[in-house]
Amino acid sequence: MKKIIAEFIGTMWLVLGGCGSAVLASSFPELGIGFLGVSLAFGLTVLTMVYAIGHISGCHLNPAVSIGLWIGGRFDKKDLLPYILSQVLGAIAGAGILYSIISGKSGFEIGGFAANGFGDHSPGNYSIKAALITEVVMTFMFLLIILGATHSKAPKKLAGIAIGLGLTLIHLISIPVTNTSVNPARSTSQALFVQDWALEQLWLFWLAPIAGAILAGVVYKYISSEDKAFINMENTKNGRKAY
Repeated sequence: MKKIIAEFIGTMWLVLGGCGSAVLASSFPELGIGFLGVSLAFGLTVLTMVYAIGHISGCHLNPAVSIGLWIGGRFDKKDLLPYILSQVLGAIAGAGILYSIISGKSGFEIGGFAANGFGDHSPGNYSIKAALITEVVMTFMFLLIILGATHSKAPKKLAGIAIGLGLTLIHLISIPVTNTSVNPARSTSQALFVQDWALEQLWLFWLAPIAGAILAGVVYKYISSEDKAFINMENTKNGRKAY
C-alpha cells in the first residue's frame, strides 16, 4: 500500500509541476519560461521524486514506464495494474489542483490545459503520423535511459540525474509536435478536464508510449548482459524498484 500511495503522490507532483509550469508560467507576459522552462520543469519533477520516493516505490510515475520495466524483467507483473491505477489517479489529482488554481484567475478559460494533441491541436500543427512516430521513439529512448541508468554496472547514485535530464531532453525535442506525452497518465489527466478533442485524441497517447516502452523493454533485455538487475538507486529487499 505504501508503494501505491508513493506513486499517487509522485505522479500528482509530475502533473502539477510539469503541466503547471506549462499552464501558469510558460507564456507569462515578459517573464514566461517558454519551452525550455517547461522541459526543465518536467525533468525536475522526476529528478526530485526519484530521490524522494524512489526507495519506496521505484518512482515510475508513468504506466508506460511500469509496463516497459515489466517487459524488461525489472518489475513484478502482480504490481502492474495497481501501479497504473495509482498513477492515473495521481495525475488526475494533480490536474485537479492545477484547475483549482487557474480557475481563480479573472476571465478564466481552460484553453489547452497542457493537453497532448496532433493536427490542429499540435503546438506546431504536426500530423498524426508525426505524433505517433515522436511518441513511440521518445518513449523508447526514455525507457532505454531508465533501464541503462539503473543497470548494476551504472553509477548507483546518478540514475535520477540521468533520468531527469533525459526527460528534459525529450521535452525539448517533442513539445512542438505533441506537447510531449510519453506518459499516458499525464495525457489522461489533462484530457479529462479539456474534454472534446483531447479525449478524442487520447488513444494515441496510450498506444504510442506503451508501444515504445514495450519495444525498449525487449531490446534492452536482449542487449544487456546483466544477470541480476540493479533495480533502484539502493539495493532493496524486494528488488522491484525502477530508479
